[in-house]
Amino acid sequence: MPIYEFCCKKCNQEFEYLVFGSDKPVCPGCKSKNVSKLMSACGFVSKGGSGKTMRTSASTSSCSGCSAGSCAGCGH
Repeated sequence: MPIYEFCCKKCNQEFEYLVFGSDKPVCPGCKSKNVSKLMSACGFVSKGGSGKTMRTSASTSSCSGCSAGSCAGCGH
């Protein structure tokens, strides 16, 4: 059962929701069902060719006002 990030289209609150089967998320603030799933930033560990471990995250986008996680995801 994955945890997804959502944004309420009514009150703009961002929240996480643990999805069980075909559950539909509800905004914890205003109880609206009109929500959209956000692209989550995930972290990972990469071992480069030099043998050094590099910690990287998808949230290291050059667009400071973007929550997409990468420039390819937001279209800016």
